Amino acid sequence: MRVAADVGTLELADYQRAVRLLLRHPLITAAYPDRGALPLVRRWAAHLRTDLFEVLGYRLLTTGDTARLLRVHDELDATRPALTRTGRPFDRRRYAYLMLTLAALGRAGAQIALGELADAVAADAVRIDGLGMDTERKADRDAFVDAVAWLEQRGALALADGSAADWVNNPDRAEALYDIDREIVGVVYRPSRVLQHLRSVTALLDTDHGLAQGQATMRRTAARRARRLVLEQPVVYYADVDESLRGQLRSPALIEDLERLTGLGVERRAEGVAIIDTSGRLSDVRFPGAGTIAQAALLLAARIATYCGPSNRRSRPARLPAPTAAERLAESAARIDSALPYHGVLAALEDPAGPAGPAAEARIPDPASDRASDRAPETEPAGHPFLPDAWLRGAMRQITGEYGSAFGANWRADPDRLLDEAVALLAALRLVAVVEGGVLALPLLARYRGVTAEVKPRAQPHTQPRAQPTVAPTRAAELSQPTLFEGSPE
Repeated sequence: MRVAADVGTLELADYQRAVRLLLRHPLITAAYPDRGALPLVRRWAAHLRTDLFEVLGYRLLTTGDTARLLRVHDELDATRPALTRTGRPFDRRRYAYLMLTLAALGRAGAQIALGELADAVAADAVRIDGLGMDTERKADRDAFVDAVAWLEQRGALALADGSAADWVNNPDRAEALYDIDREIVGVVYRPSRVLQHLRSVTALLDTDHGLAQGQATMRRTAARRARRLVLEQPVVYYADVDESLRGQLRSPALIEDLERLTGLGVERRAEGVAIIDTSGRLSDVRFPGAGTIAQAALLLAARIATYCGPSNRRSRPARLPAPTAAERLAESAARIDSALPYHGVLAALEDPAGPAGPAAEARIPDPASDRASDRAPETEPAGHPFLPDAWLRGAMRQITGEYGSAFGANWRADPDRLLDEAVALLAALRLVAVVEGGVLALPLLARYRGVTAEVKPRAQPHTQPRAQPTVAPTRAAELSQPTLFEGSPE
């Protein structure tokens, strides 16, 4: 099947813009992410519905005022959290309040007062062990209003009167009234499984890999999974997938399909595959980027790449194997499953064929698991350079000493916290892998070898007493999205 088969050459760029918009924002409403998004998606809805399903296995649902892309989840990904009003990631309490708010709105009418909604959520939250919600506590009110603001941003709620901020500060003297868009409320959360019987978060993943299907169906399933991985991940390393996916990743059709679907380039190197998005039209995280954490992460990446490079002949770092996909999945699943309220699971809906409990769910076959037995001998990695925590702390202190004038005062005073945040960013981009006692430098990090930086004064209005410096990577235009690996192109 040819992607965008019926789309004319002159209209292809417009169609690809609609694809990128949907992939970036799986829920689109009349006002979110902007007023031009929904008309664009609706114009191409028929083509999008066909291509996104055939290429990726995604389903597009459209209503009069919404477009909802139902993704297939192959991995647990913590890099795209819901954000609070101040831009911080949701914690578990806020996610729980968001779900309970949606449930309460489903029982409400056309309008609801914020205090009334809070009381409904609190009544449900108190019945959940370890959660609860006390509207007398400002911390709980803040968390609840963060969930309400998230829904308001997407159009599920519209402020008709009053102020949520005033209610948070003084619920006895202030109130807010919201109009409810029931259509949007109904499409915000569309789980891929019936949740009442789940004993592990792994049951939400795409674990049906065609064990009882024909060869053609299995190949089509593997091809869709390979395209999804390249599209959803900063990079896909061959060493991290099984043989069937490795063959699909090397297929010329994968590059052709994804480039025509998204309008972006795909680069294949000896170690893996990555989509190139130098313009930021699809990526939700740009690297290098603005802010102290992104700047510190770039400088740290450059130092790691130089230390691990061929020019460093005096102190070669030890090489260790990276955690497998199955090990990463098991670690993430165990952390999430530890908070599941098992007393609410409906035993009658459990699978009678297998043992109950999270351990049984964690043993669901995954195509990236048991890589040692599936991997061909020639693809067995020799390991990745290991950087211990002591080396990382020393490097960050050197960076803070050299470029500290570009960083905020709170970060200069706490280089260890800055290191943690910078390493977390590099790990999310698959530039490093966090292991016990340090990190492993992954192949994509090689592209930042030789990066230099300088401190430049940031332009400020003349009323400011003095300029604040900022780190300015000299190759920032080239480094908007990773494109270089250690190995040569295939």
